[in-house]
Amino acid sequence: MSDKPEAAQIQAASSWRMWIVFALLCVAVGFILTKLFSLYSTDQAFLQNQGDARTIRTMLIPAHRGVITDRNGEPLAVSAPVASIWVDPKFIDMQHPHLNRLSQLLEMPHGSLIERLSNNAERRFVYLRRQVTPEAAEGIRLLGIPGVNVDREYRRFYPAGEVAAHLVGFTNVDGEGQEGMELAFNDWLTGEHGSKLVMRDRVGRTIRHIRSIQDAEQGNELQLSIDLRLQYMAYRELKAVVEAHQADAGSIVILDTETGEVLAMVNQPSYNPNDRTRLEPAALRNRAMTDLFEPGSTVKPMTVAAALMSGKFTPDTVIKTSPGVMRVRSATIRDFRNYGDLSLTGIITKSSNVGTVRLVMDMEHDRLPNLLRNFGFGQMSHTGFPGERSGHLPDLRERQVIERATMSYGYGISVTPLQLAQSYVPFASDGIFYPVSLVKNEQGSQGVRVMPPGIGNEVLKMMETVIGPEGTARRAAVEGYRVAGKTGTAHRIGSGGYNREEYTAFFAGVAPVSDPRLAIVVIVDNPKGREIYGGEVAAPVFARVAAGSMRLLNLDPDRWPEPKTQVAGR
Repeated sequence: MSDKPEAAQIQAASSWRMWIVFALLCVAVGFILTKLFSLYSTDQAFLQNQGDARTIRTMLIPAHRGVITDRNGEPLAVSAPVASIWVDPKFIDMQHPHLNRLSQLLEMPHGSLIERLSNNAERRFVYLRRQVTPEAAEGIRLLGIPGVNVDREYRRFYPAGEVAAHLVGFTNVDGEGQEGMELAFNDWLTGEHGSKLVMRDRVGRTIRHIRSIQDAEQGNELQLSIDLRLQYMAYRELKAVVEAHQADAGSIVILDTETGEVLAMVNQPSYNPNDRTRLEPAALRNRAMTDLFEPGSTVKPMTVAAALMSGKFTPDTVIKTSPGVMRVRSATIRDFRNYGDLSLTGIITKSSNVGTVRLVMDMEHDRLPNLLRNFGFGQMSHTGFPGERSGHLPDLRERQVIERATMSYGYGISVTPLQLAQSYVPFASDGIFYPVSLVKNEQGSQGVRVMPPGIGNEVLKMMETVIGPEGTARRAAVEGYRVAGKTGTAHRIGSGGYNREEYTAFFAGVAPVSDPRLAIVVIVDNPKGREIYGGEVAAPVFARVAAGSMRLLNLDPDRWPEPKTQVAGR
C-alpha cells in the first residue's frame, strides 16, 4: 500500500519538472522570436549599416586624361593604363611565402619591402608602388596575398620625348599638370573621376561589384598649333648648332604669318619627360617664352619702318654715316666700318648703327617706342603659357636722347624669342599684326593693322638685300627660294653690366618673300670659338630650317635655284 503514494509523488515531481522545462523552452523560444523580430525590424537598419561599413566600399573609377596632339593629329601626350599597388598592413602576414615574389614584381629589395610594412604597421593604407605595368599588376593580383590591393590608374607618356618637352610639359604621378601646356590646360585635359560600390572580404579583396554611382567623364582633347614634322626638323638643327659652337643654350621659333600660330618651338638644353630621374632644373625652362635678351640689330627694320611712317623719309633717302662713328652726348656710336652715304635700304643691308641713330633723331621721340609696342614688345602674348614673360620696353622722354639712340639698334630693350618672331609677322603680312597661338586655330585670327599698306612690303624687300651679296647674312640664302631677314649680335648682360667676351647670336627672317608664310627666329646663346656673329652662327641655321619647313609645307619655289655663296657674313 505504501508504494502507491511514493509512485504518485514521483509522478507529480516528474510532471512538475516537465512543466518547468516546457516553461523554459517557451521563454527561450519567446526570447529568440523577440530577438528575431528586433533584428528584422528595429535593429535592421543599424545592423545593415554596420555590415556595409565592414564590407561595402566606394571605389574610384579614374578618368582618362585628354590626349594632346599636334595640328595634324599626331600624339604628343597620351595616357596609358597602369596600376597602383597598395597594402593594408593590418592584414599582412609578414611570413607569407609570396612576399619575396611580391618584392621581385615591385622591383624592390625584399628587405626594403619588409621595412616599409613594419614601419607602417599602424596605418591602414600604404602605397607600395605607383604606375606599375599591367603585366606586373596581374602577377601581383594572382599572388593572392591578404592586404595587398591593385587599383587601376593612368600614366602619361610623351611620344615626341625631348623634342616637344618644353611646350607640352608633363604631369605628376597623380596626373596633374606641372609644366607647359599640361599645366596651362590642366582643367580642360582633366576628366571627372567616377565611382562605384563594391563588396570586399575581410582581407580587402573585391569579391563583387554592386552598382555604379557615377560614370567617369574622360578629359578633352587638346590640339596644339605645332607641326611635329617641323618641330623635329627645327630641334635637330638647333641641337646640332649648339653642340657645334659649344653654346650655352638656344631657341628656334617658327610662326605662321597668316594666322599667328606657332608651327614649331624648340629649345636647348632639353629633357626627356618620360624619364625625369636625372632632370636638371635649368632644362625645364621654355626659353623661347621665358628668357629675355636684347634684340640688337634685328630691331633696325622696325626703326626704318617708323622712319617711313613719319613721312620724312623714303626708301631712297640718303643718310650720311661717315666716318662710321658719331657722338650722342656722352655715348659713342660705331659702325663695323665706314659705310659712307647709305639709303634706308643700305642701312638695313649694311646694318649701320649710325644710320639708324640718325633716323631716330629726326623723328618724334615716341614714334619708335610706340611702333615697337604695337609690334608686341613689352607686352604679354596672352597664350596662357605658364611663366611667359613680357620683356622690357621703356617709356622714353624727349630728353632721353642716348636711350632713344641705343633703342634704334636694339639695345636698352629686352624681348623673348617668341616676341621677336611675332614682331616680324607685320613685315610678312603687309602691316597686319596677329596674336600668337599655341593651340590650333580653326577659325583664323583677327589681325590688327599696325603699319599703313605698302610699308611692310617695302621693308621686307629691304631685308631681302641682307641675304644678298652685299648683306651681312649671305649664309641665310635658301636655294630656290627668296628669303628676307636681319642678323643680330648682342653682348650678353652679366652681373656687372655688358660682358664684352660673351655674345648672343640671332637671326630673324621671313620666307618666302613672294608669298610670305613663315616668320623664323634662331637664337644661339654664348657661342664659343671663332664664329660668334649672327651671320656666321644663326643665319646658316635659318637657311636650313627655312628650306626644310617650306619643303615640308609644299610651298612652291619663288625663284630659279642659285648656287649658295659660301662667304661668312657678320
